[in-house]
Amino acid sequence: MDQPNAPTPAAAADATYRVTADELRAFIERFERLEAQKKDIADQQKEVMAEAKGRGYDTKIIRKLITLRRREPDDIAEEEAVLEMYKEALGMR
Repeated sequence: MDQPNAPTPAAAADATYRVTADELRAFIERFERLEAQKKDIADQQKEVMAEAKGRGYDTKIIRKLITLRRREPDDIAEEEAVLEMYKEALGMR
């Protein structure tokens, strides 16, 4: 016996497709919003560096300092010690 309000298999598949498409669209739109935010942040970072450069700072050195601040002090000390040893071996002191 058929139930009077039961969805047909095609209608159920269509509903599943719509839900899946809506979910997929939501993921894509979230990702696109994040991409736009990332671009905005990158633009702001460029503005900061342009301002620093305009004030006479060396932006290459600033970027190096930012990279160093992310690292562990022990790793930095070890790398600097090896660099000094290599420079001495090459007569660069």
